[in-house]
Amino acid sequence: MTRAIEGIVAYPVTPFAAAGRVDTSALARLLDRMIDAGVDAIAPLGSTGESAYLDEREWQQVAAACVEHTAGRVPTVVGVSDLTTAATARRARFAERSGATAVMVLPISYWSLTRAELRAHFTAVAESTALPVMVYNNPATTGIDMPPEFLVDLVHEVENITMIKESSGDIGRMHRIVELGGGRVPFFNGSNPLALRAFAAGAAGWCTAAPCLVPERVVEFWRLLRAGETDSATALFDKLEPLLTALVSRGLPTTVKSALRSTGLDAGDPRRPLLPLEPEPARELDALVAAVNA
Repeated sequence: MTRAIEGIVAYPVTPFAAAGRVDTSALARLLDRMIDAGVDAIAPLGSTGESAYLDEREWQQVAAACVEHTAGRVPTVVGVSDLTTAATARRARFAERSGATAVMVLPISYWSLTRAELRAHFTAVAESTALPVMVYNNPATTGIDMPPEFLVDLVHEVENITMIKESSGDIGRMHRIVELGGGRVPFFNGSNPLALRAFAAGAAGWCTAAPCLVPERVVEFWRLLRAGETDSATALFDKLEPLLTALVSRGLPTTVKSALRSTGLDAGDPRRPLLPLEPEPARELDALVAAVNA
């Protein structure tokens, strides 16, 4: 890995045009908005990017477009998760050929996976690419919960698994990762409301969709925190927190795409079976974005 991944790792939505096709022009504008604001990395095709709802051609289109348009301005962490090990490894190789900095792997399964199956899956994917792998725990979306002991062991035992994204919402797990890894295992917070406490616990970064909407404020929060201006960072986070909480009240593609329109960028509606946000919560969300940007 030639560039360190840390700080604000921004998760773009995948914009759709009226006909339902991927809108790469809107995607490019969104990427520029976040990069120009100063985010530290771009992570396409996670939960926010509706990766699970794209066919393979669309997935490749988004992955290639994000890496190409980012053009090395910041690192790119491409989500490569798929239902089978073979398909996930194929996506990891595609991301590597496209020029991604790293890949992120979330376990996706119809059947509940045993620890042995999870270990074999992650090991095979890591062995399929030379890129660093971020292993991603999000039990709320996958139904699969990987404890810190298992995650840190993967980092220690599998050569290119180098990072952990922890999205269980349990700050205690982040402290446990620090303990088990001796403070040497980079971990990233994926739970918006925990961002302040996660950085205090030693998180290398914050993986978040919030920069789609308020990139300057999110970047400012991190810069203040890194500069040791804790009181100012805390005050800004208190201002951000109502918006962060509202974003996770529904699926991120639904909330982020709704609020994007109020910022002047139309990314379309989420793909069915996801539905657009209802008018009243949409207005409330727009008001929260405006309050943060005021």
